[in-house]
Amino acid sequence: MKLYVARHGQTDWNAEDRICGISDIPLNRHGVEQAQALADKLAEFRLAAILSSPLGRARETAAIIARAAGLDYTADARLIERNYGAFEGTSRHAEAFRQAKRQFPGRLDGGESLLQVGYRVYGLIEETRARYGGQSVLFVTHGGICKVIHSYFNDLSNEAFHAFHAKNGAFQAYECGGDDGSFTWK
Repeated sequence: MKLYVARHGQTDWNAEDRICGISDIPLNRHGVEQAQALADKLAEFRLAAILSSPLGRARETAAIIARAAGLDYTADARLIERNYGAFEGTSRHAEAFRQAKRQFPGRLDGGESLLQVGYRVYGLIEETRARYGGQSVLFVTHGGICKVIHSYFNDLSNEAFHAFHAKNGAFQAYECGGDDGSFTWK
């Protein structure tokens, strides 16, 4: 299976470097343009399915891509962004957030731990892999979830995990190998 993982287009909070988390912040005009550019890039791929986070910014991005691909998309709650608890809406550069985020696998002041996020996201990848076999699938999701998906396909140190960043309106391609369970990242 080939898995494409896209981060939604930009929101005003993204532009302001504020933590969106599970707050339902819509795309801004630039984000809509990024989603359209992403749809244009992905148009050449033969997608069997598009799965999206249920949050509006991801669903709007998925709808633009699905329309261009001639497909429908399905919202899946397992692709929702990490719940950042008390840090929702705050600056992503705040020292308190940066320190809390590095406490693996700690829960973020009322939010989710990385283990909780990994459990739901890894399970979705396994389920998608079993269901779609040799086909191509697109996940439309969020920066934190892109990072967790990247960790599924790569053996990362703590530093490499925290350094990985998916840009708004960008995508990565991963390949789940055959019966030997091998993976590659492109």
